[in-house]
Amino acid sequence: MSRDETKLVEGGRRPEWTGRIVNPPVHRASTILFDDCASLKAGAGRNADGDWHYGRRGTPTQWALADALTDLEPGAEGTMLYPSGVAAISIALLSVLKAGDELLMVDSTYEPTRVFCRTVLAEMGITTRFYDPMIGAGIADLIGETTAAIFLESPGSLTFEVQDVPAIVAVAKERGIVTLLDNTWATPLLFPAIAAGIDLTILACTKYVVGHSDAMLGSVTATAAHHAKLRRTTQLFGQHVAPDDAYLGLRGLRTLAVRMKAHEEGALKVARWLEGRPEVARVLHPALPSCPGHDVWARDFKGSSGLFTFILNGGDAAARAVFIDGLEHFGIGYSWGGYESLALPIEPGTIRSATRWEADGPAIRLHIGLEHPDDLIADLERGFARIKAA
Repeated sequence: MSRDETKLVEGGRRPEWTGRIVNPPVHRASTILFDDCASLKAGAGRNADGDWHYGRRGTPTQWALADALTDLEPGAEGTMLYPSGVAAISIALLSVLKAGDELLMVDSTYEPTRVFCRTVLAEMGITTRFYDPMIGAGIADLIGETTAAIFLESPGSLTFEVQDVPAIVAVAKERGIVTLLDNTWATPLLFPAIAAGIDLTILACTKYVVGHSDAMLGSVTATAAHHAKLRRTTQLFGQHVAPDDAYLGLRGLRTLAVRMKAHEEGALKVARWLEGRPEVARVLHPALPSCPGHDVWARDFKGSSGLFTFILNGGDAAARAVFIDGLEHFGIGYSWGGYESLALPIEPGTIRSATRWEADGPAIRLHIGLEHPDDLIADLERGFARIKAA
């Protein structure tokens, strides 16, 4: 079996889709033409990647990306693509939930996921109960008669608690409950979710898969037991990815392994430097022993990525703004996973409901891009000097 680096290079490059061309061509298509009425009718009866039907069901450009992502998840049946990570999360949830069901949602989840649960799902008669990300096998105590699914995000996107996925999956399988994981931080390279027992694994491909901050994209990869329902729900909601965006996802995917190694090395160097600064109370990076769930990370993950949070040792939002506003090598903006570094002021305590977030000072989330880490460290050091001067 090929290793991940080889899969990233070869994935989706089927001869019937690419011919003699290295990269799958960009097929911009709405109408697909058939030879005759009989072939039109036959096409309507087929519904798999590789079957021509209508542009909304994809062309070789989209099929190639889905195929490559599926290949990274041993045990997966297939992958569906979406115009954003939020769309991927929403459709994945809608494919496994119905009115009257209860969803167990990790309390450290991405804020738009929380909002979707409290609005769309609530309006559909689906109850969401939030749980402590560190609960592990204790999730069994929360499962009720109507619990239909458990949603995990490991590590959490702001506070980086690493969940005990195998323990939660074991409970879920024993009770016949579906598990979904937002695996954007790790990607399948660092945590192969399907192999760990997850039923549907979700990526905001906007981040590391695209890798260049120039396209919005999401994906859900599912097991055989859930792929057909996921595909049906996706198509009923008219979800579709533009071929140019799919191409950008494929382009980014080819270099994912080397980029992830560079993000990991740079982020660890910066995180360890921050850990030794008197201006810093805590660094929340899963690869550091001080991060909640570090032991689970060391057991289950193959490495770490470029996103983490640190807490200032005292100060207030104004001091944090002085620090961030003057940074030269860090942009201020949402998202992450691109080649450029980002710094974002965050307030985790304002969105929690099942657990309490307490910190010694304001929090800053960093994405470490592909710049030289020494330049980033010098930039951060100047930021601490600005706080002191202020």
